[in-house]
Amino acid sequence: MADEVQMNAQADEVPIVDVADVPQDEKSPLVPAVAAKEPPPAPESDEESVKPNQAGRKEALETKTSDAVTNGDGDEKVPQSGSYKEESTRVADLVDNQKKAVEELKMLVREALDKHEFFGSAMPRQQQEPQDESVKEEPKSEEETKNQLPKEESIESVDTEEKAAASVGSASPEDDGAKTVEAIEDTVVSVSSSVQTEQSPEAAKEPVEANADPVPEEQKKDDAKKVLPQEISIWGVPLLADERSDVILLKFLRARDFKVKEAFTMLQNTIRWRKEFGIDELVEQDLGDNLEKVVFMHGFDKEGHPVCYNVFGEFQNKELYQRTFSDEDKRQNFLRWRIQFLEKSIRKLDFSPGGVCTIVQINDLKNSPGLTKWELRQATKQALQLLQDNYPEFVARQMFINVPWWYLAVNKMISPFLTQRTRSKFVFAAPSKSADTLFRYIAAEQVPVKYGGLGKDGEFANTDAVIEETVKPAAKHTVELPVTEACSVTWEVRVVGWDVSYGAEFMPSGEDSYTIIIQKSKKVLGCSVVCNNFKTGEPGKVVLTIHNPTSKKKKLLYRFKTMPTTSD
Repeated sequence: MADEVQMNAQADEVPIVDVADVPQDEKSPLVPAVAAKEPPPAPESDEESVKPNQAGRKEALETKTSDAVTNGDGDEKVPQSGSYKEESTRVADLVDNQKKAVEELKMLVREALDKHEFFGSAMPRQQQEPQDESVKEEPKSEEETKNQLPKEESIESVDTEEKAAASVGSASPEDDGAKTVEAIEDTVVSVSSSVQTEQSPEAAKEPVEANADPVPEEQKKDDAKKVLPQEISIWGVPLLADERSDVILLKFLRARDFKVKEAFTMLQNTIRWRKEFGIDELVEQDLGDNLEKVVFMHGFDKEGHPVCYNVFGEFQNKELYQRTFSDEDKRQNFLRWRIQFLEKSIRKLDFSPGGVCTIVQINDLKNSPGLTKWELRQATKQALQLLQDNYPEFVARQMFINVPWWYLAVNKMISPFLTQRTRSKFVFAAPSKSADTLFRYIAAEQVPVKYGGLGKDGEFANTDAVIEETVKPAAKHTVELPVTEACSVTWEVRVVGWDVSYGAEFMPSGEDSYTIIIQKSKKVLGCSVVCNNFKTGEPGKVVLTIHNPTSKKKKLLYRFKTMPTTSD
């Protein structure tokens, strides 16, 4: 994908965090070992396991990510993100030992594809090895048999010669010639018969081979098909087909801290799970759109990562909650829907080296169901386990917005047990700072309106840039939109949090022209976006006036465009 999200699940406030990324030493009980003969690593002693935790606590206290500080107004400051920088997906940029790990993993994958081991169709290695040894022993046993035969023959020949000599010595002179000839004949016959016995196995094979029926052509074709390597794709990328598969393999290596055998085990089990879960068929199914407000994709961050929003407050709707979690079948349907949504999102990523192949997760905790929602917690744990095991290194950043104060306290307790790399991916924001936090990583035109941005359907596209300005406390702020010709001017404006007065007017450039009031000054509340349009036949400027009577500064967002008009 690996998995920082498991720590957040313990807080029981975040129902689903999409993709797990943190490398973990512990393994799933369902994951078989790649090399059964290899002894398991020796467990760390208690003393060794305590030291990293103590170092982590000290590091966490020094990390802005896990600390929440209150300012003079009682609002919690936005915890700053760590210095996490997304690793390169180009093999050429890796250090030597990492390059070596990539090559070793590719060799293991190639071997598994050749032997059809990914789906368990091939015989396990533990069963194959004894058979190979027995095959190797067969010629040895024949050689030993051959080596034993001459020894037995030599013993028999020696005995025969001794008997012959004894008989010659005891015979009468007149019988010496005949008996000696008979003894020599017996010796020659015994030796020649043993030689024939030694050659008989080879001689017996020749007629069998000569008389064997030829192998049918169809059988030869079937045998050729059986030895062809498997063709396996994951997230639409064929394994070992091109350089995109290097990016996939890097995800599994990073999820297991570049431990090749562990990464291969994770990949193998992910491929098997995808087949058992029916991922390719699931992607094509229609599971409805009842949860489109709970999880949705919207826009990109400033680095080009697609952004996924998880809005858990939607489950406060009792009817929606019952339709989703009331029994096991419904929870399984929710799980399938969530996996389908993630799969479709991942398949839109760019897995070419240097491409964007990770997602930014925004987790909105406003009105999120609490600890009493047992069904939601069960579905969450199951989803997290699947994501943790099968989607490594797919999160570029985890952002939590509208976070209640107690959640920050829980995170502070959990933080010492996370690595610096994991903590640096986490960003937390209290309700009053959520919009500012989002704007730090995502341009305002890409942020949905409900979260303080201008990202919505209408006159402007998400690619039309937004201008950000600050309105000082207890002050008036003006914005001038220049008009150089007869045209139609369209603009959008919003102040995050509003609670200010807004007005607009057109001031022509001509001396004898009069100012035209477009919008009388009035107080604007809520999170609405003001859209105005004005058509003019002369040059001038549109002036927007924002009056902030509060003691807090405000963030002003606006954009505009002009379209020339022709006079009739």
